[in-house]
Amino acid sequence: MKIVTHQDFLRPYTRDPAAAAGRLEPILEELKQENYEFIDALPAGWDDIARVHTKAHIDHVTRHGLYAIAALAAGGAIQAAEIGMTEPAFAVIRPPGHHASADSSWGFCFFNNMAIAIEFLKHAGKIQSAHILDFDLHFGDGTVNILGQKGYVTIHNPEASTREAYLESVRTNLWKVTPDVIGVSAGFDNHVQDWGGLLTTDDYYEIGRMVFTRAKEIGAGTFGVLEGGYNHAVLGKNVRAFVRGLCGQPPLKEQ
Repeated sequence: MKIVTHQDFLRPYTRDPAAAAGRLEPILEELKQENYEFIDALPAGWDDIARVHTKAHIDHVTRHGLYAIAALAAGGAIQAAEIGMTEPAFAVIRPPGHHASADSSWGFCFFNNMAIAIEFLKHAGKIQSAHILDFDLHFGDGTVNILGQKGYVTIHNPEASTREAYLESVRTNLWKVTPDVIGVSAGFDNHVQDWGGLLTTDDYYEIGRMVFTRAKEIGAGTFGVLEGGYNHAVLGKNVRAFVRGLCGQPPLKEQ
């Protein structure tokens, strides 16, 4: 299992909750207890970003002094996607991306990391089809706006009022598709101790395990990118649980 990240992501870049000091450290502390390989993220190229976003939007992000960190996050997503074609990978990156459309963004997002990564794989001829599971608390409108009409991508944003129904929705949709790659926009703000108050740490493990199992069945690549999750006290354990599931490891005993 490879983890793509960078020290620059540890530094706050705005005053929003996704950029808060101390948010990523618990994730990295948890993941470093595993035998994972850590890889430094590299910035996405202009062409990779411009394949998804308009010049006006890129200029807007640049004027706000956020191009460098947003491009680094997008590049980390690309690296995780490329690695994910041969083994599971996860990108511990920020800013998040799933609320970024081609010419606008909101919700702590600037460039759409997932869309940039998926379009990179398609442009490079590495895939013909993709499925995106976005389990962030909030609907990934930017990803749908960019990729929803492309024809080669299916996107699932689960919604349910119970944990059981939520997990069944994830399972049902995963087993409906046979893509070349499964990309996961992994937001952990629907945890019982975060904004959404629905899912448990065990549930994140189970979601990762389902993605791993389905990808293995159909010979698909798989990767995840960090989106939301704002309770620093539980975020690290939730990410670790999901990543263990994503690479086929058993759950931790304390879960």
